Amino acid sequence: MQDFQQYIGGAFEDGCASFDSLDPATGKSWARMPAASAQDVNRAVRAAEDAFYGSEWASMTASLRGKLLLRLADLVAENAPRLAELETRDTGKIIRETSAQIAYVAEYYRYYAGLADKIEGAHLPIDKPDMEVWLRREPIGVVAAVVPWNSQLFLSAVKIGPALAAGCTVVLKASEEGPAPMLEFARIFDQAGFPAGVLNVITGGPEAGAALTAHEKVAHVAFTGGPETARHIVRNSAENLASTSLELGGKSPFIVFEDADIESAVNAQVSGIFAATGQSCVAGSRLVVANSIKDQFLARLKEKAEAVVIGAPDDMATEVGPLCTKAQRDHALALIEASQAAGARLVTGGKALDREGFYFPPTILDCSDAPDASCLSQEFFGPVLSVVSFDSEEEALRIANDTKFGLASGVFTQSLTRAHRMIRGIRAGIVWVNTYRAVSPIAPFGGHGLSGHGREGGLQAALDYTKVKAVWLRTSDDPIPDPFVMR
Repeated sequence: MQDFQQYIGGAFEDGCASFDSLDPATGKSWARMPAASAQDVNRAVRAAEDAFYGSEWASMTASLRGKLLLRLADLVAENAPRLAELETRDTGKIIRETSAQIAYVAEYYRYYAGLADKIEGAHLPIDKPDMEVWLRREPIGVVAAVVPWNSQLFLSAVKIGPALAAGCTVVLKASEEGPAPMLEFARIFDQAGFPAGVLNVITGGPEAGAALTAHEKVAHVAFTGGPETARHIVRNSAENLASTSLELGGKSPFIVFEDADIESAVNAQVSGIFAATGQSCVAGSRLVVANSIKDQFLARLKEKAEAVVIGAPDDMATEVGPLCTKAQRDHALALIEASQAAGARLVTGGKALDREGFYFPPTILDCSDAPDASCLSQEFFGPVLSVVSFDSEEEALRIANDTKFGLASGVFTQSLTRAHRMIRGIRAGIVWVNTYRAVSPIAPFGGHGLSGHGREGGLQAALDYTKVKAVWLRTSDDPIPDPFVMR
């Protein structure tokens, strides 16, 4: 058993309580994690507040903040193998994915390091004589960042990076389902030389989350997770009137037209739904395919799905590992059973594997004759693809938008004009054309509807961690006239 500590005010400490973390590959405990109490949360927020108003961080130049972020980026890159190992062990994400993703996470910190001294105000051409008016962008304050277990180093980087670039301080709550890599990240952050309290890392269950998001000193809540938890957070934020950015789930359409490059689209679909064992908010979980190529496409997709290598997450040959929790596996089984009862046809997969751990195979459900099947509307967060077909572009667009979510989408076609029509018509925050799951620190990431609001990544994310102050300067040396003297 390994022991991990939380990070508050620049110090590592045990929580008031602890809990065991399970290895999804075996279903057995492997580490003890600190469970933050409401008192721990309060101390973490107070430490962040002290750092925010403290002379060292508050008076630090934006350029120096950028240099510290650049140092952090270098340390993340240097420690990527250790971080990848811990994320794989604690969440079941395969090592080939965690290794590549964490190496790229460093680029997010580098991007925001460079952006730190590019956050500018503005001069206003005011309509009053003898007045100079300008706008200052100032950090919003203490940020509560709440991240899930999946892709947590990436999902924390798109919050911590812009928040610190803007001059904010952060209390990050890691998910109780696999928090080891974030607690290890705190050790790396500590080496970068930031003032104490600029970042605080805790973990724990709903009590810790509620205490953090409702805390009176929190100015902004940045959350990634499910819609139901987001509703609680929005209600909690009413206590402190904090602003929120919510990056939630999805039921993303993957649209393939008859003129698409079939092999390229199949490969992208396999990656879009089976990579990360389907545990991705942008998973292309609804295949919307032209009727004229449906049989050909499904045959090739089935062949690829059944050839996927399922194995231990720490094996570089593994392509699909276990789900993170038993609850996810049970949820997938229940949804598949309900969808079959509604008329969906099982193409492949659909049954839990008879082996130790929370393994579940790549699964395809043909719902062309089951438009009301629950698998078309509910998020699995697992390697399960639901298939529907269409005959016209208008029908494809209607099916794509027939969801309460609006995070991501994919369009595969060789027609430039059709691609532009689909880009305009799809109601989603991201549209990938002839590709899928591409990300960059330069591009914003986020959705609409039940997929949340706000954006992460890009310049706008940094601006969202600022508030605007209007400054009025009277330039006349003449005394201000008495307003009550008649003239």
